[in-house]
Amino acid sequence: MTKLKPETTLTNAFPKNRKALIGFVTAGDPSFEQSVAEILTLAQAGTDIIEIGIPFSDPVADGPVIQAADLRAFAAGMTTERVFELVTAVRQKSQVPLALLVYLNNVFKYGYERFFKRCAELQIGGLIIPDLPAEERAEVLPFAQKYGCALIPLVAPTSGKRIPQVVAGTSGFVYAVSSMGVTGTREEIKTNLTKMLAQIRQATDLPIAVGFGIHTAKQAADVAAIADGVIVGSAIVQLIAAKDETVSDKLDHYVRELKAAIN
Repeated sequence: MTKLKPETTLTNAFPKNRKALIGFVTAGDPSFEQSVAEILTLAQAGTDIIEIGIPFSDPVADGPVIQAADLRAFAAGMTTERVFELVTAVRQKSQVPLALLVYLNNVFKYGYERFFKRCAELQIGGLIIPDLPAEERAEVLPFAQKYGCALIPLVAPTSGKRIPQVVAGTSGFVYAVSSMGVTGTREEIKTNLTKMLAQIRQATDLPIAVGFGIHTAKQAADVAAIADGVIVGSAIVQLIAAKDETVSDKLDHYVRELKAAIN
């Protein structure tokens, strides 16, 4: 296993000569074994970073597709500890860069020190914590820094003058939220992303990946033209939810289509 700080694996996934693809799955959806297989399929197809969602009972940033995935994962017995066991199983076969999408209560309940230590042991590069405001980040940041795990900031279309504060002290990459509201596919992204990304770049040198709503190859290509990476979540979760016997083939094809579009 690499001796790099875990957060470095995320930044290194954004080479200057191409754009990064970040894919999302909910841990344990629809089962532990299938979830491991899905992550390995995404990695083998060329996904540069895989974001693993820890199921939560009140996922305020997530739309109905991912909420349903959380319920399926709970039904399959998924817990925070089982998520770490799942990552352990993935790490036996792949060193793909990983990030966790987790709500703060899960980290708090597990124990900040214990949670970040486990992340470092498993080379988990960073955490996306949607319900952790910048003003409260100091409660968690010392543990993230101690274990070299990035706190990935979420910058919304409404962040505006707060962007320097939102990205201060963070690492890995910036998650730029393309649209107001919750996660889910969108036919049109109305935010002025060019202006928003310019504001972010004035405040940080971190790579910027755009997510929320992106699901077609054309959308991915349009976003990749101005961003360093593209995040696709709900569309992948929908493929998994279909319970098709050819889901691995469909995930592989979908990732390769997106990769070709963004590069």
